[in-house]
Amino acid sequence: MYAYNQQPQRRNSANLYVVPQKRRAEYSRPLPQKQVKKVQKKKTNPLLHFIRLTLILSFCAVYSYTIFPIAFRNLIKNVVFPYNVKISTKMPHGLAYKDAVKTMGGADIYAMTNPASNYLSNDLFLNRKLITPTVQKTHSEVTTMYHTSEMIGLKGQILNLMKSYPTIHPAVYVWEYENGKYLDINADEQFSAASIIKLPVLVQMFKSIEAGQMTIYDEMTLTDYYKAPGSGNLQYMRTGGKYSLDALAKTMIQDSDNSATNMIMSKMGGMDDVNIGLRDWGISKTYVRTWLPDMSGTNKTTANDLAKILYNLDNPGFLNIHSRENIIDYMSHVKNNKLIAAGLGEGALFAHKTGDIGSMLGDAGIVYAPNGKKYIIVILANRPYNAPQGKEFIVKASNLIYKSIVGG
Repeated sequence: MYAYNQQPQRRNSANLYVVPQKRRAEYSRPLPQKQVKKVQKKKTNPLLHFIRLTLILSFCAVYSYTIFPIAFRNLIKNVVFPYNVKISTKMPHGLAYKDAVKTMGGADIYAMTNPASNYLSNDLFLNRKLITPTVQKTHSEVTTMYHTSEMIGLKGQILNLMKSYPTIHPAVYVWEYENGKYLDINADEQFSAASIIKLPVLVQMFKSIEAGQMTIYDEMTLTDYYKAPGSGNLQYMRTGGKYSLDALAKTMIQDSDNSATNMIMSKMGGMDDVNIGLRDWGISKTYVRTWLPDMSGTNKTTANDLAKILYNLDNPGFLNIHSRENIIDYMSHVKNNKLIAAGLGEGALFAHKTGDIGSMLGDAGIVYAPNGKKYIIVILANRPYNAPQGKEFIVKASNLIYKSIVGG
């Protein structure tokens, strides 16, 4: 109920309460003058304003000419633009991009944002480690050796030999053509490929020739860019000289020439072309990641992978007869005969490729014995740097294998 002296609020047509006229007048009454705060405009000293402006401009100038260039060069440029690394012809050829960046104090933003690719990578493109899905092909150009039984007696002899060389960690794979018997010791373990990586480079060169991308008579000009230290004499040759792919392939295999290898890979399209070829062949653990010389051992392979490549040199579905004849010819005249070849019997022929980077010594090839026996042999040996025990082990293992298969 309302009090008698209190007027009820009226509703309008919209069913809203309407404030009485008397109250409305009270609400609209202006505030007392003393409650209104007047805002006075603050006067600025022109001299003080000029000094502040001068200090700000001076700081910007100093920052632009001193602090910012240093920060851009040491941080922003190396992180945001990691490819802006100037590699001159004086830089040792074969220094990988990541090594060049590290040498110059840079950072690789791709590696920072994709850390898993450093240890889970299964492919390489533009010298970047990638994680790519494995595509199962319905048909492969290469075939795998058929295995019957392992040569247990020979394996025991090699294991006993390994006990005599505790500082040597080897991988040994042998496959005998006549009946498919084999020997496998650490054959799936990855080792530094050293110069044995030149074998898949050679095969991919002939695959490219068969595909019509080049001919064996194509010539390349030797420049300072291609000259690489390490094995081979091409690095000392006159700049501007022209060499056919045939001549480059011969010196790459027979003299293990690093400069010739880099020229051939460049002609094919770089390391990526070799890696793509290896994947197409079904070779999973061999890859090229560094231009030669690869003294740090970043190019990898396994004894099994190398044996599979060697086995398919006789595969007419993989290489034609002309390619095979050239490859066997190059590999039959390798000048380094101090490893597996030194353990073979008299009259044996050996088509092979050696590799040596100090910490790893290896040899891989096909043995043709005088009595018609034929077998694939791959021996890779990690060793203390340049330790002679690595060579001794390979020669003695080769001799044991030869006597077991061929006799004598």
